[in-house]
Amino acid sequence: MLQVGGRRLPIVGRARLYVCGITPYDTTHLGHAATFVWADVAARVLRHLGVDVEVCRNVTDVDDVLDAAAARSGSRADSFAAVQQFRFDRDMSALAVRRPTHEPRARSHVGQVVTLAAALLAAGAAYERDGTVWFRGAGLAERAGLGEDEAAARAVEFGHNPDAPEDVPVWRRARAGEVAWPSPWGEGRPGWHAECAAMALTTLGPALDLHVGGADLRYPHHAYEAAMAEAVTGVAPFARAWLHVGTVGLDGAKMAKSTGNLVLVSDVLAKHPAAALRLLLVDRPWAQEWEYHPVALDAAAARLERLYGAAARGALDAGTAGAAEVTAALLDDLNVPRALAVAEEAGGEAARVALSVLGLS
Repeated sequence: MLQVGGRRLPIVGRARLYVCGITPYDTTHLGHAATFVWADVAARVLRHLGVDVEVCRNVTDVDDVLDAAAARSGSRADSFAAVQQFRFDRDMSALAVRRPTHEPRARSHVGQVVTLAAALLAAGAAYERDGTVWFRGAGLAERAGLGEDEAAARAVEFGHNPDAPEDVPVWRRARAGEVAWPSPWGEGRPGWHAECAAMALTTLGPALDLHVGGADLRYPHHAYEAAMAEAVTGVAPFARAWLHVGTVGLDGAKMAKSTGNLVLVSDVLAKHPAAALRLLLVDRPWAQEWEYHPVALDAAAARLERLYGAAARGALDAGTAGAAEVTAALLDDLNVPRALAVAEEAGGEAARVALSVLGLS
């Protein structure tokens, strides 16, 4: 049985994984890659157990930042996003990340966001002011363990209601010149948290087995997404377990588009094997924040060669006991470092199982 973040996750038959995907305006940096490779590892471990895994990874192609990036390039937002999506798919393929079962796009789910907003209004969980539908988020920051100052700062960053900072837009009235869609409250656009809630509910239903995303999305994005879904369906928790992948740093700051300190996957793969980069991304506890240093890729490549050598040692049945230890380590909170240590020492079948399940072979 898989355990994630201290939660035991018994699964009968089918597992539903939702992965917070990209906003396709500048892809793909190592922070992105870490999240999506870890999601792929979790899915592979479940498949190794014989579980039928259904993965949904969304594309946020309705977004103010995407529109701004497209305008700077002189392109339409949809065509600009398509180019970025192509580059992202190429990077994921190189890193052996399997394509998701479902890949919903926000642009195709605007109607579902309108339905979600109407349902939240009917449930008393939202209210409408001047064409914007606001979700009532009282208490969510406290539930997420945030102090008042940090919650207020994030409220400003993510466009919460200035008169009620805990409230967020489910549907936002359009500004002049924006692409907008019709709704009962006038022309407008979906809110970010509502987009993910609508896409997850539409694709996977009222509850998830595992929700994956970067640790920086824990609040407000994931907190509000889950709260909206629970308010509409009455099913709680929305996600049985969360995989909040630790952020990647560079030169002492979190790697992010907003700071511009990006290391792109395509640039790394021009000089290093893709499997070495994949190994570097997962050879650590999944929740751990870490700093990227290029020299670490050489160490990862060297370890990968040792693992390949270990896999070639002995007869086909060599390392069978070690293979069980590898599986046990991966079931214990996706303990990749332990699984790799066992694989390297035991060799044979243990190393082959580790390489296969981790997508390194």
